[in-house]
Amino acid sequence: MRLRQRIVEGQIAPGAKLNERELSTQLQVSRTPLREAIKMLAAEGLVALLPNRGAVVAQLQLQDVVDTFELIAGLEGLSGELAAQRITAAELAEIRALHFEMMAAYTRRDLSSYYRLNARIHDCINAAARNPVLTRTYLTVNARLQALRFRSNFDERKWQRAVEEHAAMLDHLAARDAPALRALMVQHLQHKRDAVIDLMQRGELPLAAKAGT
Repeated sequence: MRLRQRIVEGQIAPGAKLNERELSTQLQVSRTPLREAIKMLAAEGLVALLPNRGAVVAQLQLQDVVDTFELIAGLEGLSGELAAQRITAAELAEIRALHFEMMAAYTRRDLSSYYRLNARIHDCINAAARNPVLTRTYLTVNARLQALRFRSNFDERKWQRAVEEHAAMLDHLAARDAPALRALMVQHLQHKRDAVIDLMQRGELPLAAKAGT
């Protein structure tokens, strides 16, 4: 969905109002499917539907970010642990192929393609865990964090660290080392959280106003 991509990649800033007329022209779609897309993104947590304001790109408060990353770290850690125990050779080969594609995007510094491939790798690890309840919960929580996870790679040093962690994930999966992969996945998400908080504290990522302010 092109609207989701624009929001995730920051082409539409957090807190910005979604102007249906402008978006319909830009995306070359009619208002009806656009409204359905906005409702879907609202269900995912990327868009907020506000009284008297309409649809705006969602913003999180700092504590929301901390809490949500704490939860997704636990979910990703469990996904990694179960995937290391249950992954098939074919699934491992698919993740390895995606990793090579992702590395090529990283070499080109093509963050858009990198993020898309990165997200697919995380989804594949989750799918390899073979726990439908875990997958549903993961998809719901992770949807709220897509834009923030994308921005966590804006710092070159932190982006390089994330790439190195992904290489280690592949090694742990291949070795079927469930405890090591669980620990690494949790650490990986904690690093993402720290990168996002750093952006927020430096004023490079807008925070939502607290209730009553």
